[in-house]
Amino acid sequence: MSEKNKNKIHGWVHPDDMRAYRLKHKSMVKKNKLTTLSEAIKNGVKSNDYLVLGGFGAVRNPMAAVYEIIRQEINDLTLGGKASQNDANVLIASGNVTQIEVAYAFADEIRGLSRPARAAVESGRLKVLSEMTNAGFQWRFTAAMKGLSFYPTRTSIGTDTLHYSGSKTITDPFTNKPIELLPACHPDVAIIHVHRADKYGNCQIDGNVTIDVEIAHAAKHLIITAEEIVSDEVITNDPALTKIPFFVVDSVVEVPFGSHPNQVPGLYSFDENQWQIWLDASLDDKKIKDYLTTYIHETNDHYDYLDKIGSIKVLHELQKIEKGLSPYPKVARRG
Repeated sequence: MSEKNKNKIHGWVHPDDMRAYRLKHKSMVKKNKLTTLSEAIKNGVKSNDYLVLGGFGAVRNPMAAVYEIIRQEINDLTLGGKASQNDANVLIASGNVTQIEVAYAFADEIRGLSRPARAAVESGRLKVLSEMTNAGFQWRFTAAMKGLSFYPTRTSIGTDTLHYSGSKTITDPFTNKPIELLPACHPDVAIIHVHRADKYGNCQIDGNVTIDVEIAHAAKHLIITAEEIVSDEVITNDPALTKIPFFVVDSVVEVPFGSHPNQVPGLYSFDENQWQIWLDASLDDKKIKDYLTTYIHETNDHYDYLDKIGSIKVLHELQKIEKGLSPYPKVARRG
Protein backbone atom coordinates (compact mmCIF):
# COMPACT_ATOMS: atom_id res chain seq x y z
CA MET A 1 0.00 0.00 0.00
CA SER A 2 1.42 3.39 -0.94
CA GLU A 3 2.02 6.14 1.61
CA LYS A 4 -0.63 8.37 0.04
CA ASN A 5 -3.32 5.81 0.93
CA LYS A 6 -2.48 5.79 4.63
CA ASN A 7 -5.02 7.16 7.12
CA LYS A 8 -7.69 7.83 4.52
CA ILE A 9 -11.28 7.76 5.74
CA HIS A 10 -13.83 5.74 3.77
CA GLY A 11 -17.53 5.37 4.49
CA TRP A 12 -17.48 8.21 7.00
CA VAL A 13 -20.41 10.64 7.15
CA HIS A 14 -20.86 13.57 9.51
CA PRO A 15 -23.35 12.44 12.21
CA ASP A 16 -25.57 15.47 11.61
CA ASP A 17 -25.67 14.75 7.87
CA MET A 18 -26.54 11.12 8.56
CA ARG A 19 -29.32 12.16 10.91
CA ALA A 20 -30.77 14.40 8.20
CA TYR A 21 -30.48 11.53 5.70
CA ARG A 22 -32.40 9.19 7.98
CA LEU A 23 -35.14 11.74 8.57
CA LYS A 24 -35.58 12.07 4.81
CA HIS A 25 -35.18 8.47 3.68
CA LYS A 26 -36.23 6.25 6.61
CA SER A 27 -39.79 6.03 7.93
CA MET A 28 -41.47 4.79 11.11
CA VAL A 29 -44.57 4.00 9.04
CA LYS A 30 -45.03 0.31 8.28
CA LYS A 31 -45.02 -0.17 4.51
CA ASN A 32 -44.98 -3.27 2.36
CA LYS A 33 -41.35 -3.45 1.16
CA LEU A 34 -41.54 -6.78 -0.67
CA THR A 35 -39.91 -6.81 -4.09
CA THR A 36 -37.95 -9.09 -6.40
CA LEU A 37 -34.24 -9.68 -6.03
CA SER A 38 -33.63 -8.15 -9.43
CA GLU A 39 -35.49 -4.96 -8.52
CA ALA A 40 -33.93 -4.71 -5.07
CA ILE A 41 -30.42 -4.86 -6.53
CA LYS A 42 -31.25 -2.60 -9.47
CA ASN A 43 -32.72 0.10 -7.23
CA GLY A 44 -30.42 -0.32 -4.27
CA VAL A 45 -26.89 -0.95 -5.56
CA LYS A 46 -25.15 1.52 -7.83
CA SER A 47 -21.71 1.61 -9.40
CA ASN A 48 -19.13 3.23 -7.09
CA ASP A 49 -21.16 2.37 -3.98
CA TYR A 50 -19.54 1.36 -0.71
CA LEU A 51 -21.03 -2.12 -0.15
CA VAL A 52 -21.12 -4.29 2.98
CA LEU A 53 -22.46 -7.85 3.03
CA GLY A 54 -23.92 -9.50 6.12
CA GLY A 55 -23.09 -12.81 7.71
CA PHE A 56 -19.68 -13.88 8.91
CA GLY A 57 -17.05 -15.87 7.06
CA ALA A 58 -19.02 -18.30 4.91
CA VAL A 59 -22.12 -18.36 7.10
CA ARG A 60 -25.44 -16.69 6.26
CA ASN A 61 -24.02 -14.56 3.45
CA PRO A 62 -26.39 -13.02 0.86
CA MET A 63 -24.93 -15.06 -2.01
CA ALA A 64 -28.01 -14.83 -4.24
CA ALA A 65 -27.69 -11.04 -4.05
CA VAL A 66 -23.97 -11.28 -4.83
CA TYR A 67 -24.76 -13.26 -7.97
CA GLU A 68 -27.44 -10.76 -8.96
CA ILE A 69 -24.93 -7.90 -8.67
CA ILE A 70 -22.70 -9.82 -11.06
CA ARG A 71 -25.62 -10.49 -13.46
CA GLN A 72 -26.47 -6.81 -13.55
CA GLU A 73 -22.80 -5.86 -14.05
CA ILE A 74 -22.73 -3.28 -11.27
CA ASN A 75 -19.07 -2.35 -11.18
CA ASP A 76 -16.46 -0.20 -9.44
CA LEU A 77 -17.77 -1.17 -6.02
CA THR A 78 -15.88 -0.58 -2.79
CA LEU A 79 -16.31 -3.50 -0.40
CA GLY A 80 -16.12 -3.45 3.37
CA GLY A 81 -14.32 -6.75 3.94
CA LYS A 82 -15.14 -7.07 7.64
CA ALA A 83 -15.17 -10.88 7.74
CA SER A 84 -15.58 -11.83 4.12
CA GLN A 85 -14.87 -15.05 2.27
CA ASN A 86 -16.82 -16.54 -0.62
CA ASP A 87 -18.99 -13.44 -1.09
CA ALA A 88 -16.03 -11.09 -1.43
CA ASN A 89 -13.84 -13.48 -3.40
CA VAL A 90 -16.47 -14.13 -6.07
CA LEU A 91 -17.18 -10.40 -6.47
CA ILE A 92 -13.45 -9.70 -6.76
CA ALA A 93 -12.93 -12.54 -9.23
CA SER A 94 -15.79 -11.24 -11.37
CA GLY A 95 -14.27 -7.75 -11.43
CA ASN A 96 -17.21 -5.97 -9.80
CA VAL A 97 -15.18 -4.84 -6.77
CA THR A 98 -12.22 -2.56 -7.43
CA GLN A 99 -11.54 -1.22 -3.92
CA ILE A 100 -11.67 -2.86 -0.51
CA GLU A 101 -11.21 -2.08 3.17
CA VAL A 102 -9.95 -5.19 4.94
CA ALA A 103 -10.27 -6.76 8.34
CA TYR A 104 -10.54 -10.31 6.97
CA ALA A 105 -10.75 -11.15 3.28
CA PHE A 106 -8.80 -12.97 0.53
CA ALA A 107 -9.14 -16.39 2.16
CA ASP A 108 -11.66 -19.16 2.77
CA GLU A 109 -10.19 -20.37 6.08
CA ILE A 110 -9.71 -24.17 5.90
CA ARG A 111 -10.41 -24.11 2.17
CA GLY A 112 -7.32 -22.03 1.40
CA LEU A 113 -6.28 -18.60 0.19
CA SER A 114 -8.07 -16.93 -2.72
CA ARG A 115 -5.83 -16.89 -5.78
CA PRO A 116 -8.02 -14.50 -7.82
CA ALA A 117 -8.24 -11.99 -4.96
CA ARG A 118 -4.48 -12.04 -4.47
CA ALA A 119 -3.90 -11.70 -8.21
CA ALA A 120 -6.29 -8.74 -8.34
CA VAL A 121 -4.32 -6.91 -5.65
CA GLU A 122 -0.94 -7.75 -7.15
CA SER A 123 -2.01 -6.58 -10.60
CA GLY A 124 -3.43 -3.31 -9.26
CA ARG A 125 -6.96 -4.13 -10.38
CA LEU A 126 -8.06 -4.23 -6.73
CA LYS A 127 -6.93 -1.43 -4.45
CA VAL A 128 -6.62 -2.06 -0.71
CA LEU A 129 -7.75 1.17 0.91
CA SER A 130 -7.21 0.35 4.57
CA GLU A 131 -6.62 -2.46 7.02
CA MET A 132 -7.93 -2.96 10.56
CA THR A 133 -8.80 -5.68 13.05
CA ASN A 134 -12.11 -7.54 12.97
CA ALA A 135 -13.06 -5.86 16.22
CA GLY A 136 -12.06 -2.50 14.78
CA PHE A 137 -14.37 -2.86 11.80
CA GLN A 138 -17.25 -3.89 14.04
CA TRP A 139 -16.70 -0.84 16.22
CA ARG A 140 -16.82 1.42 13.17
CA PHE A 141 -20.37 0.17 12.53
CA THR A 142 -21.13 0.48 16.24
CA ALA A 143 -20.15 4.14 16.19
CA ALA A 144 -22.28 4.71 13.10
CA MET A 145 -25.25 2.96 14.69
CA LYS A 146 -24.97 5.19 17.76
CA GLY A 147 -24.69 8.38 15.74
CA LEU A 148 -21.07 8.97 16.75
CA SER A 149 -18.24 10.06 14.48
CA PHE A 150 -15.69 7.66 15.97
CA TYR A 151 -15.13 4.74 18.33
CA PRO A 152 -12.31 4.93 20.91
CA THR A 153 -10.14 1.83 21.25
CA ARG A 154 -6.59 0.60 21.81
CA THR A 155 -6.94 -2.29 19.35
CA SER A 156 -4.14 -1.20 16.98
CA ILE A 157 -1.98 0.98 19.22
CA GLY A 158 1.66 -0.10 18.84
CA THR A 159 1.08 -1.99 15.57
CA ASP A 160 1.64 -1.21 11.90
CA THR A 161 -2.09 -1.78 11.35
CA LEU A 162 -2.76 1.56 13.03
CA HIS A 163 -1.10 3.40 10.14
CA TYR A 164 -3.34 1.74 7.55
CA SER A 165 -6.63 1.85 9.45
CA GLY A 166 -7.89 5.36 8.70
CA SER A 167 -8.01 6.06 12.44
CA LYS A 168 -6.52 8.96 14.35
CA THR A 169 -4.60 8.93 17.61
CA ILE A 170 -5.06 11.44 20.43
CA THR A 171 -4.10 11.63 24.08
CA ASP A 172 -6.74 10.09 26.30
CA PRO A 173 -7.81 12.93 28.67
CA PHE A 174 -8.31 10.43 31.52
CA THR A 175 -5.17 8.29 31.24
CA ASN A 176 -2.90 10.71 29.37
CA LYS A 177 -1.96 7.78 27.14
CA PRO A 178 -2.53 7.34 23.38
CA ILE A 179 -6.03 6.30 22.31
CA GLU A 180 -7.09 5.28 18.81
CA LEU A 181 -10.21 6.84 17.30
CA LEU A 182 -11.71 4.61 14.60
CA PRO A 183 -13.93 6.52 12.13
CA ALA A 184 -17.58 5.51 11.93
CA CYS A 185 -18.56 3.64 8.77
CA HIS A 186 -21.85 4.25 6.94
CA PRO A 187 -22.03 1.96 3.87
CA ASP A 188 -23.97 3.28 0.89
CA VAL A 189 -25.73 -0.07 0.85
CA ALA A 190 -25.73 -3.21 2.97
CA ILE A 191 -27.29 -6.57 2.11
CA ILE A 192 -28.12 -8.96 4.94
CA HIS A 193 -29.54 -12.48 4.67
CA VAL A 194 -31.83 -13.58 7.51
CA HIS A 195 -33.82 -16.63 8.50
CA ARG A 196 -37.20 -14.90 8.24
CA ALA A 197 -38.74 -11.47 7.85
CA ASP A 198 -42.16 -9.92 7.48
CA LYS A 199 -43.17 -7.71 4.56
CA TYR A 200 -42.31 -4.58 6.51
CA GLY A 201 -38.71 -5.62 7.15
CA ASN A 202 -38.75 -6.90 10.73
CA CYS A 203 -36.12 -9.63 10.74
CA GLN A 204 -35.40 -12.69 12.84
CA ILE A 205 -31.96 -14.32 12.88
CA ASP A 206 -31.47 -17.66 14.60
CA GLY A 207 -28.19 -18.14 16.41
CA ASN A 208 -25.23 -15.80 16.09
CA VAL A 209 -26.21 -12.42 14.66
CA THR A 210 -22.51 -11.45 14.24
CA ILE A 211 -22.39 -7.69 13.52
CA ASP A 212 -25.48 -7.53 11.33
CA VAL A 213 -27.47 -5.43 13.78
CA GLU A 214 -24.80 -2.73 13.76
CA ILE A 215 -24.48 -2.87 9.98
CA ALA A 216 -28.26 -2.61 9.54
CA HIS A 217 -28.40 0.61 11.54
CA ALA A 218 -25.23 2.04 10.00
CA ALA A 219 -26.14 1.60 6.31
CA LYS A 220 -27.76 4.31 4.24
CA HIS A 221 -29.70 1.71 2.23
CA LEU A 222 -30.51 -1.78 3.52
CA ILE A 223 -31.63 -4.75 1.45
CA ILE A 224 -32.89 -7.80 3.31
CA THR A 225 -32.99 -11.24 1.71
CA ALA A 226 -34.86 -13.82 3.77
CA GLU A 227 -35.23 -17.56 3.67
CA GLU A 228 -38.96 -17.03 4.15
CA ILE A 229 -41.49 -14.24 4.49
CA VAL A 230 -43.73 -14.70 7.51
CA SER A 231 -46.89 -13.01 8.68
CA ASP A 232 -46.88 -9.96 10.91
CA GLU A 233 -48.28 -12.16 13.67
CA VAL A 234 -45.19 -14.36 13.72
CA ILE A 235 -43.12 -11.28 14.47
CA THR A 236 -45.47 -9.71 17.03
CA ASN A 237 -46.01 -13.00 18.88
CA ASP A 238 -42.39 -12.87 20.11
CA PRO A 239 -40.90 -9.40 19.56
CA ALA A 240 -37.70 -10.37 21.38
CA LEU A 241 -36.71 -12.47 18.34
CA THR A 242 -36.62 -9.40 16.08
CA LYS A 243 -32.97 -8.47 15.57
CA ILE A 244 -33.36 -5.91 12.77
CA PRO A 245 -36.36 -3.55 12.96
CA PHE A 246 -38.43 -2.51 9.97
CA PHE A 247 -37.57 1.18 10.12
CA VAL A 248 -33.95 0.66 8.97
CA VAL A 249 -34.94 -1.62 6.05
CA ASP A 250 -35.53 -0.37 2.51
CA SER A 251 -36.47 -3.57 0.66
CA VAL A 252 -37.29 -7.18 1.48
CA VAL A 253 -36.92 -10.19 -0.80
CA GLU A 254 -37.88 -13.81 -0.18
CA VAL A 255 -34.88 -15.88 -1.29
CA PRO A 256 -34.97 -19.52 -0.14
CA PHE A 257 -31.49 -21.06 -0.04
CA GLY A 258 -30.23 -17.53 -0.59
CA SER A 259 -26.87 -18.24 1.02
CA HIS A 260 -26.00 -21.30 -1.09
CA PRO A 261 -23.32 -22.70 -1.30
CA ASN A 262 -22.81 -21.40 2.22
CA GLN A 263 -24.54 -22.34 5.45
CA VAL A 264 -27.60 -20.93 7.16
CA PRO A 265 -27.45 -22.33 10.71
CA GLY A 266 -30.34 -24.62 11.52
CA LEU A 267 -31.66 -24.72 7.95
CA TYR A 268 -29.00 -26.09 5.58
CA SER A 269 -25.32 -26.88 5.50
CA PHE A 270 -22.48 -25.96 3.15
CA ASP A 271 -22.61 -27.45 -0.33
CA GLU A 272 -19.09 -28.89 -0.36
CA ASN A 273 -19.53 -30.20 -3.90
CA GLN A 274 -20.37 -26.75 -5.27
CA TRP A 275 -17.61 -25.25 -3.18
CA GLN A 276 -15.13 -27.66 -4.77
CA ILE A 277 -16.32 -26.74 -8.26
CA TRP A 278 -15.70 -23.06 -7.46
CA LEU A 279 -12.34 -23.66 -5.77
CA ASP A 280 -11.10 -25.69 -8.74
CA ALA A 281 -12.27 -22.99 -11.14
CA SER A 282 -10.62 -20.25 -9.10
CA LEU A 283 -7.16 -21.58 -9.95
CA ASP A 284 -7.42 -20.42 -13.55
CA ASP A 285 -8.78 -17.18 -15.06
CA LYS A 286 -10.49 -18.92 -17.97
CA LYS A 287 -12.13 -21.41 -15.63
CA ILE A 288 -13.36 -18.54 -13.47
CA LYS A 289 -14.96 -16.97 -16.53
CA ASP A 290 -16.56 -20.30 -17.44
CA TYR A 291 -17.86 -20.74 -13.89
CA LEU A 292 -19.40 -17.26 -13.83
CA THR A 293 -20.95 -17.86 -17.24
CA THR A 294 -22.43 -21.23 -16.29
CA TYR A 295 -23.79 -20.43 -12.85
CA ILE A 296 -24.56 -16.72 -13.08
CA HIS A 297 -24.66 -15.12 -16.53
CA GLU A 298 -26.50 -18.03 -18.17
CA THR A 299 -29.05 -18.21 -15.34
CA ASN A 300 -31.96 -15.76 -15.36
CA ASP A 301 -32.37 -15.59 -11.61
CA HIS A 302 -31.77 -17.35 -8.30
CA TYR A 303 -34.21 -20.16 -9.09
CA ASP A 304 -32.45 -20.91 -12.37
CA TYR A 305 -29.21 -21.04 -10.38
CA LEU A 306 -30.71 -23.52 -7.91
CA ASP A 307 -31.79 -25.73 -10.82
CA LYS A 308 -28.28 -25.53 -12.21
CA ILE A 309 -26.65 -26.77 -8.99
CA GLY A 310 -28.99 -29.76 -8.65
CA SER A 311 -32.25 -28.31 -7.35
CA ILE A 312 -34.36 -30.06 -4.73
CA LYS A 313 -32.29 -33.26 -4.52
CA VAL A 314 -29.14 -31.36 -3.55
CA LEU A 315 -30.93 -28.82 -1.37
CA HIS A 316 -32.81 -31.47 0.58
CA GLU A 317 -29.55 -33.30 1.27
CA LEU A 318 -28.02 -30.05 2.60
CA GLN A 319 -30.97 -29.75 4.99
CA LYS A 320 -30.42 -33.32 6.20
CA ILE A 321 -26.71 -32.68 6.74
CA GLU A 322 -27.47 -29.59 8.80
CA LYS A 323 -29.90 -31.58 10.97
CA GLY A 324 -27.40 -34.40 11.47
CA LEU A 325 -29.48 -36.87 9.46
CA SER A 326 -26.76 -37.35 6.82
CA PRO A 327 -22.99 -37.55 7.32
CA TYR A 328 -20.90 -34.47 6.59
CA PRO A 329 -19.06 -34.86 3.27
CA LYS A 330 -15.40 -34.22 2.55
CA VAL A 331 -14.53 -30.55 3.02
CA ALA A 332 -13.73 -28.77 -0.22
CA ARG A 333 -10.20 -27.38 -0.49
CA ARG A 334 -8.37 -25.24 -2.99
CA GLY A 335 -5.77 -27.33 -4.82
